[in-house]
Amino acid sequence: MQQAIIELFQTNPQVAIMISLLLSVAISILGVVPSVFLTAANLIVFGFWGGLLLSFAGEVLGATVSFFLYRKGFKRLNDTRAFQYPKVQKLLQANQKEAFALIISLRILPFIPSGLVTFVAAVGQTTFFTFFIANMIGKIPAIVIESLSVYQLLHLSFEWKIGVTILGLGVLIYIMKKVGVVGRSS
Repeated sequence: MQQAIIELFQTNPQVAIMISLLLSVAISILGVVPSVFLTAANLIVFGFWGGLLLSFAGEVLGATVSFFLYRKGFKRLNDTRAFQYPKVQKLLQANQKEAFALIISLRILPFIPSGLVTFVAAVGQTTFFTFFIANMIGKIPAIVIESLSVYQLLHLSFEWKIGVTILGLGVLIYIMKKVGVVGRSS
């Protein structure tokens, strides 16, 4: 996927930035597709700082568009049974100060899906202004960490990439066993 994006950028250099931003918006709207492949492509094609800034702009733009779409399409869902769990209600009913702090803290954590944070903020009581500012502040350290990580991975030798992949798969299997997704007996 990453290589296809790089080729798309390289064959369309005059609109590569626009393509990257549109892909960021699409990834944000879908809410479950990881953006790491796009970040990697941005870093390779536009350099570290250019790729980092473009990835940041794309993440902010994508979250903004998603917020409006989710708010328009799903606002009435916050009264359904799916949102009656106490922790979800806390996020949905948070005042602006609480929502601001929650959004920043959830954006910084790399394992919390961005789409979920945007969705809950959009269907909850969070104003657009609170969401936008908190999202931008929280995305700064998140995108810097992601960009540095991707940049380092791109520059590892083949042997190290194999080792990191094996380690990552091992950690994933371990977590899945702990959560109970893998290894259940019928």
